[in-house]
Amino acid sequence: MPSKVILVLLDGLNFEVARHALGHLQAYRAAGRAALYKLECELPSLSRPLYECILTGVAPIDSGVVHNNVVRLSTERSVFHYARAAGLSTAAAAYHWISELYNRAPFVAARDRHTSDTELPIQHGHFYYVDHYPDSHLFDDAESLRLNHAPDFLLLHPMNIDDAGHKHGLNSSQYRNAARVADIQLANYLQGWLDAGYQVLVTADHGMNDDRSHNGLLPEEREVPLFVLGDAFSLSEAAAPKQLELCGTICELLGVAHDKPLCRELLR
Repeated sequence: MPSKVILVLLDGLNFEVARHALGHLQAYRAAGRAALYKLECELPSLSRPLYECILTGVAPIDSGVVHNNVVRLSTERSVFHYARAAGLSTAAAAYHWISELYNRAPFVAARDRHTSDTELPIQHGHFYYVDHYPDSHLFDDAESLRLNHAPDFLLLHPMNIDDAGHKHGLNSSQYRNAARVADIQLANYLQGWLDAGYQVLVTADHGMNDDRSHNGLLPEEREVPLFVLGDAFSLSEAAAPKQLELCGTICELLGVAHDKPLCRELLR
């Protein structure tokens, strides 16, 4: 059966920190109501290329979005495009690069920060443009979109974990505590989303290193979490999802036609 889907993209969250710091999500896992998988992000381990990878199922080397300064609309079909083609509704509370990839580029804050246009791939959006924009505000932005528009697909994309990593590094209390704060923000809303029938995926684009950066091959830069919650997921320990399969898997959950790879073992 088609489901509504929420994708939470916790920017810059390393797998090991997610494993030990996200206590609320781990409570769902301990109760048998969630599963956690380790993904290896595609290369380069940079933000804009991996937003495109997650949302289109196309590797950066093939999409042409190969670094953060590629400012243009995506030339690929994303989850937003597939959902809209099927007559579903879309929304995002996210960093402005998401708007530049799928709505309009370059981003003009006065025009694009608050978006409500049924003709755009992302119909309803709140887009921010400073990395220290509070995660608390971002989660509230997203919940406002959900309550007001009941989107079939909703993207939440907070940035404070990545911001803390760039300022203080992987092995810092600030980075770990930013992850804990994001988990608490999730705790405010997660059960309500599940009760409303949403399938929820929580993942990251890339990790972080001790140099306060990312772009290379180190495990701490490439290994990221994927939590899945909802009755459409198998929660199978045998599943081995890939970052390139997230787009197709979300499309499958939404019940929309697509031509992307997916991880069938994730689904019931």
